Amino acid sequence: MWTDKQRGIRVSQEELLCKNACGYYGNPVWQGFCSKCWRERARTAGATRQDARPSNDGTPVTFSKFEEKKSTEKSRRINTMRRLFWGSPSPPKRQESESFTNVLKAYQTLEPGDFTGFLKILRSPSSQRLQSRCTAFLNTVEAYHDLPVQKQSDLVQDFYQSFAEYFSSFTEAQVTQIMEHVEKLIMTRLHKWVFCHDSCDDEQKDLALQRRIRSLNWVTPQMLSVPFPDKKTTVTSDPFLPAITAIIEMDAKRAPQDKLACVSKCSQHVFEALSTSNTEPANADDFLSGLIYVVLKANPPRLHSNMQYVIRFGLPHSLMAGESGYYFTNLSCAVAFIEKLDGPALSLSPEEFEGYMLRQRAPSEGSKRKEVASDTQHLLDELQGRQEKLDQGMDALNVQLQKWVQAVHSQLDEASAQLALVQKELTAQAELSPGFSSSSDDASMQGDDKDQSLLELKDLNAGPKDTDC
Repeated sequence: MWTDKQRGIRVSQEELLCKNACGYYGNPVWQGFCSKCWRERARTAGATRQDARPSNDGTPVTFSKFEEKKSTEKSRRINTMRRLFWGSPSPPKRQESESFTNVLKAYQTLEPGDFTGFLKILRSPSSQRLQSRCTAFLNTVEAYHDLPVQKQSDLVQDFYQSFAEYFSSFTEAQVTQIMEHVEKLIMTRLHKWVFCHDSCDDEQKDLALQRRIRSLNWVTPQMLSVPFPDKKTTVTSDPFLPAITAIIEMDAKRAPQDKLACVSKCSQHVFEALSTSNTEPANADDFLSGLIYVVLKANPPRLHSNMQYVIRFGLPHSLMAGESGYYFTNLSCAVAFIEKLDGPALSLSPEEFEGYMLRQRAPSEGSKRKEVASDTQHLLDELQGRQEKLDQGMDALNVQLQKWVQAVHSQLDEASAQLALVQKELTAQAELSPGFSSSSDDASMQGDDKDQSLLELKDLNAGPKDTDC
């Protein structure tokens, strides 16, 4: 049953959605818009800035024409570069050869996550067209790696859109699966060229965010209203440790979808840690509080650069909707909260917050002592309970052993009694055996004499036998 009281850091579902009410998740990095609306807004603003020129600002006409010619030449170079990546800007024709149609059918039979199978199909001779397009795009981006990172992001996103047009006859789920393989192939190779690019200040922001998180190491879970599990249901380890490990692993991945997988894994571990609480079910506010605590505890390396890398070069559908989009949006909200963290957000006065930041206060020491004391008491109670169970087990074992000894003694007494009876019977039979044998001999002799006398009487009665002569 959900609670009615306010707890933790409040965030509503409407705050996570795009400001344009398109139904997708927004992001603080995009000023609350989703990636699609943000790109359209940026392009519209750029076009507006180009067209909105003051007519009577004293600028010479020749200089204005020079600027217009310069922008036209720049647009022409960009279009030329895009044609180098994927040929004609027009979408591919629907009339494909029979071999290419068979290749498309082979892409439909791919299992989810079968990246090796995708590479085998892409390297087949019948899929030469798609392979050549990927190879040309990779080689060109590597050759022009000194372009601004935003231009590289636009080129990669345009390549995704152009490549997906080959599979326009597929279902949305199949296209999503194939494009995830394409993203992994492209960005694994381009990672070293575009991650933390020299044209942006990602490295400086990474250092600033790490210093900010390091300065907030005194923040306790109680200040964030993180509902920790009950002490009786845990042992001694931090229940958020798997989530901390997962968010740290994000920096070791190259493909944006692999980094998003680490964020999803971390978020799922946060929900698992919160679900072990025996008070109330975990809600969205508890999740955001737990995620903020995990980020403060982990201080992930190059967190800002990893998030920007996913935003710039990840597939749009991964950030705009679905489970991964929701988790990434909450991570962005957690980072924005940490960057703007102040005293009222932690239920502290400005003076107390400043004292903690200047190390004049140390709430963590007292809380650590209490936590250590409670952990020690919990261990003592647990050991005492185990000792009581052990004593009860030993008492039960002693009772069973005594019963077994008594049963053995009773069986021995019964066997001894039976043995005595058998011995008595054998002794009695031994005493009766001589007399019985003599009487039997006399009786047999008398019987033989009687038989002999009977034979003799028969012979006498018979007399001489008659003969023929």
